[in-house]
Amino acid sequence: MSSNVPAGTLLGHPKGLFLLFATEMWERFSYYGMRALLVLTMVAGTTAANPGFGWSNADALSLYGTFTGLCYLTPLFGGWIADNFLGQRKSIILGGLVMAAGQFTLSASIPGNTSLFYVGLGLLIVGNGFFKPNISTMVGSLYEPGDARRDAAFTIFYMGINVGAFLAPLVCSTLGESAQWGWKYGYLSAGIGMLLSVVTQLLLAPRLLGDIGKEPGAKRALQASGGKKEPLSQVEWDRMRVVFVLFAFIVIFWTAFEQAGGLLNIYASEKTNRFIGAFEVPAGWFQSINAFFIVLLGPLFAMLWSRQGRSGKSMSTPTKMILGLVFTALGFLFMVGASMEQSANGKASMHWLVLAYLLHTMGELCISPVGLSMVTKLAPLRLASLMMGVWFLINAVANKLAGVVGAYAEHAGELAIFGGLTVFLLAFGLGLWAISGKLVSWTHGAEDTKA
Repeated sequence: MSSNVPAGTLLGHPKGLFLLFATEMWERFSYYGMRALLVLTMVAGTTAANPGFGWSNADALSLYGTFTGLCYLTPLFGGWIADNFLGQRKSIILGGLVMAAGQFTLSASIPGNTSLFYVGLGLLIVGNGFFKPNISTMVGSLYEPGDARRDAAFTIFYMGINVGAFLAPLVCSTLGESAQWGWKYGYLSAGIGMLLSVVTQLLLAPRLLGDIGKEPGAKRALQASGGKKEPLSQVEWDRMRVVFVLFAFIVIFWTAFEQAGGLLNIYASEKTNRFIGAFEVPAGWFQSINAFFIVLLGPLFAMLWSRQGRSGKSMSTPTKMILGLVFTALGFLFMVGASMEQSANGKASMHWLVLAYLLHTMGELCISPVGLSMVTKLAPLRLASLMMGVWFLINAVANKLAGVVGAYAEHAGELAIFGGLTVFLLAFGLGLWAISGKLVSWTHGAEDTKA
């Protein structure tokens, strides 16, 4: 174990992993609770029983794409600041407090204060930049290079993300979509979740994380090298090149996947039969399906990656990501079926969305936690949080593209969008397969594991 982590394990992993699990769980509760409400708040009429801002679907999806894209752009800067000045622990606390302020500002903007609404979104963007890259990097710091548990650890950590993401819409959407409570209380509950994340970290980090994340990465790298400021080696450049090449392929995954909070959210609200008997399922509840499947399937994927690591037969990161692209493509085939049924009958059955989210979840488990783990394996110590920010830059580009693609559905129709995403995902998977051997060679053995 690295960086003077306190002794002791839980379920075969450092206890600090489960603190980071809990910290991220409450932060993601906050983020996904807000995300489940955001587009619906913007398109809700100003004279409705639960008034919103009365924007068109296209305008709402365009702003949604810009906002979520910027949320994943700022980790590039937050990672650099943590590496050089603040360290990861202080960056997490700062980011968490700023995001809590953002959620409470969104709550205060309801109903109808557009200026406060933009201020709240801005605070969330800035706070996420400090929080997001640094907590993920700290997970990797718990393990020595070559530790076969690393991919499994990120899958466990990812379950924390999705426990929060599962609970968030059930709480925030139930409050926010209710005429009795309203959007204001949905955002308020998201802000409380963010504060719980900060308190959890402050109370338990000294005991469970030791020195992890205290010092900036650049300072620790300088100490480890005995004071030498050597340029990056060819091996280090090759390993970073893997991250940048995968950038181009994984951006299509996130462009497709992030339709969940935008186009698929509106599709659930407007074009899906949500009645179970006399009860109409709130549209935001569908945002919990993906997270539910992550929690259900995450342990199985973690066991699979661990078993492969112990046997010395691990699939390479590119191979896992190819599988992820294929699973996600199959998920959008179900949405093609939903669109055909909706065109014929006026509404689509709920089972199409459930099946699509199941396949998207399987794709996500092959790409997102694996990608986080890969960055911690390949990034030089002095650039660890910065490179995590670069990885999240993929999400920045993809979230903006997701908004553009989703907004285009008003002109092209959902059937064309869902079918097009299916084709693009399969094509990019084929392209990644073609160059996967070269990418593995550029890692120079960084993915070789030891039991």
